[in-house]
Amino acid sequence: MSRAGLEKTPHEVASMFDGVAARYDLTNTVLAMRQDVRWRKLVAEALDLRAGQTVLDLAAGTGTSSEPFADAGVHTVPCDFSLGMLKVGNRRRPDLPFVAGDATRLPFADASFDAVTISFGLRNVVDVEAALAEMRRVTKPGGKLVVCEFSHPTWAPWRVVYTEYLMRALPSVARVVSSNPDAYVYLAESIRAWPDQRGLAAKLRQAGWTDVAHRNLSGGIVALHRAFR
Repeated sequence: MSRAGLEKTPHEVASMFDGVAARYDLTNTVLAMRQDVRWRKLVAEALDLRAGQTVLDLAAGTGTSSEPFADAGVHTVPCDFSLGMLKVGNRRRPDLPFVAGDATRLPFADASFDAVTISFGLRNVVDVEAALAEMRRVTKPGGKLVVCEFSHPTWAPWRVVYTEYLMRALPSVARVVSSNPDAYVYLAESIRAWPDQRGLAAKLRQAGWTDVAHRNLSGGIVALHRAFR
């Protein structure tokens, strides 16, 4: 089994996710102590889409993140560059139009979607600025972007506890439930190295997104960023 490094070489990241695809959703739910269910619900609420509208769900993996939109009648396109994830997703939800694609070179026309969202995938992209620009390109004028990503806890003592959990407990738990526990060492490292809430907001503005705002979830472990084209 493989694990990627923080240089985020695309084929290494894709291979790593191929290796965890079989038990990815179960592992995430265990590691997040079922908070992932609440986070997905809040993403759907932030997007506030109506039936018949279109949304691009990037880094969709097996399609779990896409289900709240699709089940509400929103035309949902799950997109991921891990073929292993897409194969699992196709078996789980054959009704969803899974697309293989790189976030830095999206295979969609300009202004194709009413909204774009990415949950826990932006920090795995080799060129975040290029990806944010591509997301803006495929979003209709006035459309919305919602990014759900791990961030920095706002209370210093909790931040220390959380960092210890990431680097010690998370890989240990992953050894019990994951098909590729070494991958979760990378995931812990990537979370720790990721910009804080203000840092990501700055990247969004630099990419041309407007009305950028964020909401802390679970004490800042996760942040929900919203922006408009």
